Amino acid sequence: MNLDTPKGPVLYLSGVTVSFDGFRALDTLSMIVEPGELRCIIGPNGAGKTTLMDVITGKTRADSGDVFFGQDNDLSQLSEPEIVDAGIGRKFQKPTVFKNHTVFENLELALKTDKRVLPTLRARRSEARQTRIGEVLDQIGLRAKADLKADLLSHGEKQWLEIGMLLVQDPLLLLLDEPVAGMTDEETARTGELFKSLSGRHSLVVVEHDMRFVESIAEKVTVLHEGRVLVEGSMDAVRDDPRVVEVYLGR
Repeated sequence: MNLDTPKGPVLYLSGVTVSFDGFRALDTLSMIVEPGELRCIIGPNGAGKTTLMDVITGKTRADSGDVFFGQDNDLSQLSEPEIVDAGIGRKFQKPTVFKNHTVFENLELALKTDKRVLPTLRARRSEARQTRIGEVLDQIGLRAKADLKADLLSHGEKQWLEIGMLLVQDPLLLLLDEPVAGMTDEETARTGELFKSLSGRHSLVVVEHDMRFVESIAEKVTVLHEGRVLVEGSMDAVRDDPRVVEVYLGR
């Protein structure tokens, strides 16, 4: 992984506005994420959390404002595949794994390789690829289930596998959308430990409604409301802010 790619903030948004049929999903939103940071984003439904993720990944284009990944990557000028290649990986709420393939095969399919036909036909599992997949299996806690079909995993394990499928591609920035939804308490706790172990090497932006989970992992929290940043700071500062209590936590 080229950790030297982003100079300054890994993610920089300034004055980003997105409108749908006159409704402002994002309203002059500005946010900075530093390299290696674990950022949590919370807020009521309709606050703009999903639209923010869509803008970062190129799924939605901003009407105005700047969206940069490092200093050199203007995300507004890149296609969705180019944004992935630049080093941004996104995990949606519902896991999408190859159910009829083993855990190992899922990771192998996700690993960045030359996808042209002839190299694929000739490809052999090189030692470097084996090592990388083994590292990720250890990170996500699924080495013992490497040869198990993904369809036989629990919901939480499928979530970890999908995170692993992002990790083998060495993203600098991971976007994680409600990653613990539907997990057991034990799976949620393990996911929190996984995220904390990833921060530093990767930057993580986690959108989540489970406040206990957010409290367990948050270094810095951004609260969105009506497409804007309402409050930003430590979990304690956010929890005690009367504006946050009024629009979100008090509900």
